[in-house]
Amino acid sequence: MKTPWMEMTVREFQSALASSSPTPGGGTAAAISLGQAAALTCMVADLTMGKEKWQSGWDVAEKSAMLAVSMLTRSGQLADDDSESFDSVMDSFKLPKQSDEEIETRRSAIRNATLQAAVVPLETARLAHTLLQHLPDLAKFGNANAVSDVGVAGLLASAACKGALFNVDINLASIPEEMGSELAKEASELQESCRVLSRSVMDEVRARLT
Repeated sequence: MKTPWMEMTVREFQSALASSSPTPGGGTAAAISLGQAAALTCMVADLTMGKEKWQSGWDVAEKSAMLAVSMLTRSGQLADDDSESFDSVMDSFKLPKQSDEEIETRRSAIRNATLQAAVVPLETARLAHTLLQHLPDLAKFGNANAVSDVGVAGLLASAACKGALFNVDINLASIPEEMGSELAKEASELQESCRVLSRSVMDEVRARLT
């Protein structure tokens, strides 16, 4: 049984990521980036709540923290799920293909596993997008001394969203279009919205820094 990625040291995880093994790969890295973005969001929220000087940011900090705390655990689960879903795809390719029945069973298994390998990073993208929705206001109203940390959280959340969507796209391209049409539509919408939100976060951070 594999050690969950979140239970490794940073060095151990980086070594695994740098190896020639296909897992962990970009989808797992995207999920880990989501967790880092959530952690930074929690930090900035904690530095804002209860501080009289930043009272105007208490509400957004509380909402951001509540959201981000739940993502800390879920992002780790998604990191493992992403690797496991890809391993399932590889396993399905090893199924026997001697008879027509075996060929059809193998084809179906490959397609279903590949679809699941798109579903997992799509959730990572959804969560990263949700986090990004809160960060412009956190940058604008949160503790100004930590606004650069909001910027880094925004960059990490953006990388998590866009990186996860790459993995959605590459998997959907391998199966019949009708199997993943709804996922593809959602992924396209998330991509565009993520681009806009990412820019909004950076604009608010820059405005607060000057």
